[in-house]
Amino acid sequence: MATLKLQLVTPERPVVETEADGVELPGAEGYLGILPGHTPLVTLLKTGVLSFRRGGSEQTYAISSGMAEIANDRVAVLADSAQAPAEIDAASAERERAEAEKEMAAASAETLKAIQDRFELAQARLAVARRR
Repeated sequence: MATLKLQLVTPERPVVETEADGVELPGAEGYLGILPGHTPLVTLLKTGVLSFRRGGSEQTYAISSGMAEIANDRVAVLADSAQAPAEIDAASAERERAEAEKEMAAASAETLKAIQDRFELAQARLAVARRR
C-alpha cells in the first residue's frame, strides 16, 4: 500500500518525520484530507489539529498557523508551533481558553484577532490533549 512521507517542523525544531497512510490538516478554508497520490498543492494553514494515521493508530498535534506543501506523496508542514499530546497540560490549556473567551467579550477591534488566535490555539491544544 502506498504511503505519504510527512514532515512537520517549526522554526525551533523538527517535530516529526514519518510515513503515514493519510494526513488531515487544518487548511485556511477548512480541513484537508491528504492521501497518497494527492494532487500537488501549497496551502496556508490555520491553527487547529494535524492528525495522521499509520496502520491502525492515529497521532495528533496541536499546530498554529503555517503552510503546507503536498507533492509526490510528500507532505511538508511548516507551523509556527506544534505540540504532541504529551507536551500539553490540559488544565493550563483550559485556563487559557477561558481567559481568552472572557477577553473577547471586551476586546477592541485592534486586539480581537490576537485574542481569537490564543483562543483557537487553546481549543486545539485541548482537542489534542483529550485524544490521549
